[in-house]
Amino acid sequence: MNRRKLRLWTVRYLPPLIVFVAVIVIWEVATSGGGRRVIPPPSSILRAGLEEIDPLRRSGLATAYEAIGGLVIGTLAGVIVAFATARWVTARDVLLPIGIATSAIPIIAIAPILNNWFGVLNPLSKMMMAALLVFFPVMINVTRGLVEVKPASLELMRSYAAGEGAVLRKVRIPNMLPFLFTALKIGATLAFIGALVGEYFGGSSEVLGRIVLTSMSAGQYSLAWAGILLGAIAAITAYLLISIVERLVIPWHASMRSE
Repeated sequence: MNRRKLRLWTVRYLPPLIVFVAVIVIWEVATSGGGRRVIPPPSSILRAGLEEIDPLRRSGLATAYEAIGGLVIGTLAGVIVAFATARWVTARDVLLPIGIATSAIPIIAIAPILNNWFGVLNPLSKMMMAALLVFFPVMINVTRGLVEVKPASLELMRSYAAGEGAVLRKVRIPNMLPFLFTALKIGATLAFIGALVGEYFGGSSEVLGRIVLTSMSAGQYSLAWAGILLGAIAAITAYLLISIVERLVIPWHASMRSE
């Protein structure tokens, strides 16, 4: 690594690293001491997580399975609806209000309904909860990517007598990809939120949502926070994986070249 790259790495990554370490130290100092705390110190959370590492690992994998399944379902539904709304005005007039209404439904209200539809022990009920949160940002972003194309690009394609299929493949879809990856990165975190909230309303005991809920009820706040942080780490990991795929798929985009 030459000096220029080292300097760029330092300028980019050192400040957030310092802030992260400072927050952990302040958190530890502010919450240390005797007694049971709703927000325990990081050392207590780490100790509880290590003591219960096996159930946390199994629960984390189960919740990740639900969240990723919901991300896939929500993304597929959002892309299909987006292509339909971008292609046909009638579909846009019908489907767009439905999509907006879907995003406005409180997830706490819809969770018991999904459990009754698919079964409280069925992971699909939690997947559908996650999919509901993922659907709207994917649909809106993909629709924008397909519709908001530079007029000059469309005129150039028409000058070559290109059909709608060629315009879609060569102009609209490449223009849509950055919007899609933006939606996927948002949806990755929302999917884990949806899965965890769905688990609060029943299901297998070996999922993160149930561990957090039962631990809070029993006053085991350190274990509850260990479950919360594990869910956050899983969501961040999904976000980073999507970012890596984005770099591989659209290295030509301006946002990738500027990094």
